[in-house]
Amino acid sequence: MTNAYKDHLGRPLIAVTGMGVITSLGQGLQDNWAALTGGVSGIHKITRFPTDGLSTRICGTVDFIDVPNENSVERSYAMARETTLEALAQAGISGDFDGPLFLAAPPIEPEWSARFALADRSPPSEKPADAYNRFLAAMREKADPVFYEAALFGAISERLSDRFGTRGLPVTLSTACASGATAIQLGVEAIRQGRTTRALTVATDGSVSAEALIRFSLLSALSTQNDPPEKASKPFTRDRDGFVIAEGAATLVLESLEAAVARGAKVLGILKGCGEKADLFHRTRSSPDGGPAIASIRAALADAGIAESDVGYVNAHGTSTPENDKMEYGAMSAVFGEGLARIPVSSNKSMIGHTLTAAGAVEAVFSLQTILTGTLPPTINYQNPDPAIALDVVPNVKRDAQVTAVLSNSFGFGGQNASLVMTAEPA
Repeated sequence: MTNAYKDHLGRPLIAVTGMGVITSLGQGLQDNWAALTGGVSGIHKITRFPTDGLSTRICGTVDFIDVPNENSVERSYAMARETTLEALAQAGISGDFDGPLFLAAPPIEPEWSARFALADRSPPSEKPADAYNRFLAAMREKADPVFYEAALFGAISERLSDRFGTRGLPVTLSTACASGATAIQLGVEAIRQGRTTRALTVATDGSVSAEALIRFSLLSALSTQNDPPEKASKPFTRDRDGFVIAEGAATLVLESLEAAVARGAKVLGILKGCGEKADLFHRTRSSPDGGPAIASIRAALADAGIAESDVGYVNAHGTSTPENDKMEYGAMSAVFGEGLARIPVSSNKSMIGHTLTAAGAVEAVFSLQTILTGTLPPTINYQNPDPAIALDVVPNVKRDAQVTAVLSNSFGFGGQNASLVMTAEPA
C-alpha cells in the first residue's frame, strides 16, 4: 500500500502552505498576480539615484515601502519581513515559527555614500595602504551601528529569526540568480531528512544602486532600451538586448504534507523536485551548449519522479539577454525534444525585471499560482519573435490552462543552476 504522504523514493512529500511576494508590480500576492496576468509592467525610470551619463536608466525597484536608514540591507530586510508576514498569515501560523530559516540574500556591501562618509571621518595618513586601519580607527572612535549592519552578511537572517521565532542558526546563502531556488531546496532537504517538519524559505533583494547598475553595465548585461521603460524587457525576441535590474522578495512556508494535513492547513501545492548543477564555463556566462542547465532540469524531473511529458508549463529563467535566452531554449529542447512544442513557456521577467537573488523564489510563487488559478502569465513585449527560438511563450496575453506540474528554471552568474518542479496537491 502506497503511503499518501511519501514520494516515489519514500521521502516526505513537501507541501507549500503559505506564500508572500513583493515586486515592482506591488505588495502582496493578490496585487502581483492581477498585474502579472494582466500583462502590466513594473519597469520604470530610475529615481533613486542620478543616472546622468549612464547607458541604462531604467529598473524594477521597489520604491513604495518605507525603509529607515535607506540602504540595501534595510530594503532587503523590509521586503523579506513583509512577504514573511503574508506567507505566515496564509499558512495560519502565529507565534514562534519553530522551524529553520533559509534566506537567500544579496552580497552585502556598504553603499558609496556610507563609504565616503566613513572616509571623511577617518584619521589622515600618508600611506594609502593604511586605509583599512584608518576605517577601523574611525569605527572604534565613533560606533556606527547602521554602517556595521550594512556590512554584515547575516544581519537580515538574524533579524528575521528574532522577529518570527525560527529555530536553530538561520542560514544565509547567495548563489547569484539561483539563490531563491537554492533556499527552497535547502528547506525541502531539511524536511526530507527528518530534521524538521516545517521550514521558512525566504529570498530578498533590495540591492539596486548606482554601483550595481554600473557593474552589470560593464558586463554588457543590461538593456539600454530606456524609452519606454516598460518595453525594455523582451525575452525570446529578436531584439532583446539585456535584462532589466529589479528588486523583490518572496517567502514560502514549507511543511511535510503529513504535518500540514494533521494541523488542518490548506495545501497550496507540492514542492516535488529540486535539481542543481554547477557550470564551470565562465564567471558570468553560461556554457553555450547548455550542458549544466540540461543536467539541472533532468535532475529536478528525476527528483520529482515525473516524466518530461508530465510538465504542463515552464516558468522560464528568461532574462532577455541574447546568450541566456538562446542557451535556455537549447537546454529545454534537449530535455523535451519535440514535446517542447506543446509546452507553454513564459517569462515573468518581461514584466517585473530580474529580481536577482530573489528571482527563484518569486518565480516559484508565480508557478504555484499558475497551478492554483489555471492561468498562464504571458511574456509581454513579444512583437518580434526570434526565429531561432521556437517557443510558445504565451505571447502578450494570459491564457487559461489547467496544469498539474510546472518546471521553474533559475540559471545564475557564477555557474549556479537550479530547477524546481511543483505539482498540484495529490488527490
